[in-house]
Parts: sequence; structure tokens; C-alpha cells
Amino acid sequence: MRHTVVERELELRLVLAPDHSVPVAARLTYRTADPYAVHICFHVDSAHPVRWAFARELLVEGVFRPCGHGDVRVWPARSEGRAVVLMGLSSPDGEALLEAPAAQVSAWLERTLRACPPGSEGGRLDLDEGLSGLLTQ
Repeated sequence: MRHTVVERELELRLVLAPDHSVPVAARLTYRTADPYAVHICFHVDSAHPVRWAFARELLVEGVFRPCGHGDVRVWPARSEGRAVVLMGLSSPDGEALLEAPAAQVSAWLERTLRACPPGSEGGRLDLDEGLSGLLTQ
């Protein structure tokens, strides 16, 4: 089966205080080989990039309404008159609030949904190959 990768580089804002944020280079990645997840890599050009993965469905829903709990929360908002998507990330190492341009995230998500429409994800999983790999270890 041929797999597709959909990527988008963009600048997010790391919110440090209500009136202070700093730019953070990021790459959004979606792979039809891992059809339920989206991957975000922060500090793309640094020696120690930070990587997060969470459900694509969470990001799709978060563009329209608040969703998620625990480690990943996503919700729409406005910042300086423009639509943004806020992502609250929490780990044992700390917490981060990131702001992404809603139009760019939505356009990227649209490309992922064309590559693998909702409901078709299960057909992209090669369960036989994965199970075989586990059993041969």
C-alpha cells in the first residue's frame, strides 16, 4: 500500500504571558501509515527538537470548539483580531500554550482529510505486517 505524508512548516507563538509570546518554528506532519495521529515538531532546526503526537480528530475538532483534556487541549480563539488555534500541552517536564494561525492549520488539516478521509483510517493500517513484526522479535 502506498502511503502519503502531508507536511506544513509554520511559525507558532509560545504564549509566556497574556501580552507576551515568542515565535517557535514548527512542522505539522500527517502520515497515512499512522492515520489516526498528527505529529508536531517544535524547534525544527535545533539540536533537540520537541515532538508531540496526538489524535488528528482532536485537532480537527479543536479548530471549531474546545476539546481535549489531560496532556493535550485544543480550542479556537482570536488574537490581535485574527483567528488562531490554541494548543495547551502538558507533560512531566512542564506545560506550554501555543498559538497557531487557524487558516494555516485548517488548510493543512483539509489536505490530511483528502489524503485519508474520516472513517477510512482503519483501512490504512497494515495490521498483518505489524503483528508479524511483533511476533518475530
